[in-house]
Amino acid sequence: MSQGSNFVDYVKICCRSGHGGSGSAHLHRDKHTAKGGPDGGDGGRGGHVIVKGNAQLWTMLHLKFRKHVIAGDGESGGSSLKTGKTGRDEILEVPLGTIARDAETGEIVFEITQDGETKILTEGGRGGLGNWHFKSSTNQTPRFAQPGEGGKEVWNILELKLLADVGLVGFPNAGKSTLLSVVSAAKPEIADYAFTTIVPNLGIVAYRDNKSFVMADIPGIIEGASKGKGLGFRFLRHIERNSVLLFMIPADTNRTLKQEYDILLNELEEYNPELIHKPRVLAITKSDLLDDELLAEMKLELPADIPATFISSIAQKGLLELKDLLWKEINRSV
Repeated sequence: MSQGSNFVDYVKICCRSGHGGSGSAHLHRDKHTAKGGPDGGDGGRGGHVIVKGNAQLWTMLHLKFRKHVIAGDGESGGSSLKTGKTGRDEILEVPLGTIARDAETGEIVFEITQDGETKILTEGGRGGLGNWHFKSSTNQTPRFAQPGEGGKEVWNILELKLLADVGLVGFPNAGKSTLLSVVSAAKPEIADYAFTTIVPNLGIVAYRDNKSFVMADIPGIIEGASKGKGLGFRFLRHIERNSVLLFMIPADTNRTLKQEYDILLNELEEYNPELIHKPRVLAITKSDLLDDELLAEMKLELPADIPATFISSIAQKGLLELKDLLWKEINRSV
């Protein structure tokens, strides 16, 4: 199975937490005591549905076919003030960068960004109080206890926003997958037609002195992506999590570099204006197609407000200069 078919960044699941156990209405009895006072223990709480961050995961494939997650019920309280056993918690491990939403309202409940971080997605019902809680001067032997609180059943959405140092931004066929395959060990599918990359690919890029950074190839933006056209929304959300955006424009574009760059920038701004404030680097790809004269002309067209370089992934040209630029921006944004 290729990484593409393994990558799942969205699951909708029904989470049912456990019922709380009932409190006990037991009255103390032993061979020396015929009519003892209340000694009923509290019920155990119902199991929670918990989400836990796992830095080793990069997909939610393991949750894709798990439509219902059911935590255990708490046990009833016992005699001698014994508290019932807590219901079994259900723990869902997720990649870092996972957001939990309420499926009905779309509201974000929380976000998981740290390895080992845990958050309760659906809370278990509280256990009922035993009868000893209700003892008073006027009621010495209460023969009742509190029932446990019911569990909750909620539909939730878990969606992943990739955590990467560099996100590649460009139209389909800008050379993003090729760059990733050359500078890292990732093996994205590469072909010369739009939307080859229909899921993001992650690669670790080796840098000088044994340093490295994570690069994400995000499927091509097309004009109108911010309005949901094409595969727009699903992919633009991944860009929100990247530290630095690497804009990639092919040297053989039909537009000017400035036009192409402005269109990409506009798509990002339409989708989320905050993206405009991320550090950006521009790479002109396929520059092995340019002779010296064309190269000089294109340098004059470069936007003024962004560090830029000319590269060719196939000819392995300009890649170290590009890594230097990216490394500088990554560490400036930390």
